[in-house]
Amino acid sequence: MRGLPPLPNMAAPRPRDFSANPDSRESIAAAAMEATPGERNLQAGLEPSGPPALYVLCGWAVSAHMGVLESGVWALPGPILQGILPLLNIYYLERAEHAAQEKGLSTQSIWHQLWDDVMRTRPPHSESVPCWRTKFLETFFCHVLRGTLDPASDWRLQDSRFSALLHSSPYVTQLTVCNALQGVRELVAEAQHGALETLAHSLHTLKFRHLLFSDGTAHRALRKLLHRLIHHGAIRQVSMYSWPVPETTLFILILTMSAGLWQPAPCDGPCSLCGEDTPGRAPVRHEPVSLLRPGQPCRNSAERSAAALMATRWENEAREAQQQAMLAQESRTLGEANPESPLGSSSAPQTLASSTLQPQEAPRRKSPCTHPWQGPGTEPDDLYDFIFLIASEKEEEEEEEEEEEQEEEKEEEEEEEEEEKRQGHLSSGMWKPGCWDLASLDAAQRFRSISTLDLFTIPLSTESTLVLCHLLSSWVSLEKLTLSYNGLGSNIFHLLEGLQVLSAQAGCSLRSLHFTDLFSPLSVLELAHSTLKVLPRLHTLAIRIDHLSPDDSPRPPGKPSPGTENEEIPETCLEQLELGFPRKPQASKCLCQVLEASPALQQLALDNATFTSPQELGLVLQTLRECNLVLQKLSLHDMNLTDCQKEVLLLFQDPTLRELTLSFCRLLEKRRTHFLPKLVTALKSNSTLKSFRLPGNRLGSSGLVALAEIFSSDSSSTLCQLDISSNCIKPDGLLEFSKQLEQSRSNRGTFGHLCLFQNWLDQDPSVTQEALGRLRTTFSVVSDTWDSSQAFADYVSVM
Repeated sequence: MRGLPPLPNMAAPRPRDFSANPDSRESIAAAAMEATPGERNLQAGLEPSGPPALYVLCGWAVSAHMGVLESGVWALPGPILQGILPLLNIYYLERAEHAAQEKGLSTQSIWHQLWDDVMRTRPPHSESVPCWRTKFLETFFCHVLRGTLDPASDWRLQDSRFSALLHSSPYVTQLTVCNALQGVRELVAEAQHGALETLAHSLHTLKFRHLLFSDGTAHRALRKLLHRLIHHGAIRQVSMYSWPVPETTLFILILTMSAGLWQPAPCDGPCSLCGEDTPGRAPVRHEPVSLLRPGQPCRNSAERSAAALMATRWENEAREAQQQAMLAQESRTLGEANPESPLGSSSAPQTLASSTLQPQEAPRRKSPCTHPWQGPGTEPDDLYDFIFLIASEKEEEEEEEEEEEQEEEKEEEEEEEEEEKRQGHLSSGMWKPGCWDLASLDAAQRFRSISTLDLFTIPLSTESTLVLCHLLSSWVSLEKLTLSYNGLGSNIFHLLEGLQVLSAQAGCSLRSLHFTDLFSPLSVLELAHSTLKVLPRLHTLAIRIDHLSPDDSPRPPGKPSPGTENEEIPETCLEQLELGFPRKPQASKCLCQVLEASPALQQLALDNATFTSPQELGLVLQTLRECNLVLQKLSLHDMNLTDCQKEVLLLFQDPTLRELTLSFCRLLEKRRTHFLPKLVTALKSNSTLKSFRLPGNRLGSSGLVALAEIFSSDSSSTLCQLDISSNCIKPDGLLEFSKQLEQSRSNRGTFGHLCLFQNWLDQDPSVTQEALGRLRTTFSVVSDTWDSSQAFADYVSVM
């Protein structure tokens, strides 16, 4: 059998179901003979009229009897085993991995084909998938769990001797829970206990996406799942995405469990892993309530439970319900005590219903049904009284409405004053935590917590923000926090308070903070100032504000906010800083203060930073050279460097700079012929720069040809990556560039990576192909089939 051709392509569906009777070899052969000509042609590569080959029948027979022949199959010689592997289902194919590796065989192509046949989608970055077996089985687990894939739909996915979830669970490193928590109840069911235990060791990332309102049963199942996977598992990261209307109870449940808090409810049942001697756990506090239910507040505890707000709210609701019942009982008692009054007659039910439905209005406003004119015998005097009573009631109502409006206005003014006071405290350095008192519950049991929390596109109300704030104040295991488009607004001050309390903890591990939002009451630099003062041990800080806050009062251009102009930031541990600005002039002095306080800065990215004058931007670049002596990566995007060409050239003299990106910075808009030769000379003399990205700077064909001098024989440049995308380069200029590089190839060999996205290379395809062919001998070229005429038409259409 060693000389046989390759065995069938396992992509085809299995002919007939001959595995129902595994003891009958005749049924296997008969099923193979009954296979349709198309099936035989696909599986064995035979002519449509030809019978199945003998080795195909043998392969099918072995595949049908793997339960008995497994150990013998693994001992087969490599060429034979290689022919049998495509005929196995996914369960035995996974079990064959060790034997295949020992014989030098790879199953990657089989798993890749399985992905194409079953998933029928192209995964992102498919060209760099490290292991198709892991990729397939992890995705297979998620689809089966959610019910979007039926294993019975393909013979390679079903086997009565194996559990689909249990067999694929060891390969699951991240799990996504969607919509109404599909699959959560299935995972915590007793039938999937083994799969859940396996996930507790393999799962590292848990994601929630597009969550919808769910019932109490799903919430209880989620509590059990999170308790097992986070508190007694290996999950390190929890991410929540795209939740436009978050369900507060569910959101707080996920947050508190992620923070390591656990208060078992009676419906949860006993946990075999929660022994009294569990290390790292706080003593059990026997309270009659669960974490997300009303309970007794703890006045002396240093740890404030994040569910306090929910408990307080439910207590208020219970109190209001009790008041409603009392009002209804009083109305009923009053009607029974005065049987002659209209309250005891036909109007009583109406009064009772009114007081029951609107208990808050009863003390303030008399119901019309309580007046005597509604009785059956209305006298003229009563009608006279009725007219004046109605007039007086209208006056009372108007007075009450005016009082309510005045109270609301007063409350708004107090809130505005309080907000101004907070900002004043923040900018003056007098800001201290504890400004907002929050009722707290006795600390729940403490278990293992996650280290990474991501909240993407989830609106955070004041209530949810306060919960997050209280959790953060003691979340010492948290290493990375990402808040993206959460609509915090003025709630950013609550967040900063929680982060300040966390920073004061001895075991604080937070080293990375990413914050992005549409609006903010603080500018980007104000927020950077405040964050670095609150968290001086941060290593990574990324802040982006898309638009100016509608409530933000405009300041004179370039004038910093009050309190930050002369305020110094203590030295920080910051290594990476990313700032994205809205269209507004920034105060260069504030940015320079941030840079001066970050001597360990290695990476800096500024996006859309606008200054009042070129001198302001020059001051920033000068500060970089003088204060950030270990800077390795610098990225400037969408900034006007037209009048800062001298400062840009000085950047190339930095011996530590490894990567420089100047994208869409209008670098060659002025004095092109004067600046371009100096730029080439600076690049040729720099022996440390490895990557230079220059997209969107109107380089043109002539500018590209000039850059070829960087790779000449007399150049000291060691550049490995050059990005010249979106630079109006034409095919003839690219061809001339490639010819000049060919002359320098003998000196350096290959040059590295060249990016050519979105240039005018479609104007002459033949010349473009010739140029790309020449370039690929010296560069690893990355390009695209960009339609420049259509792109220009699209640009004009939206102008």
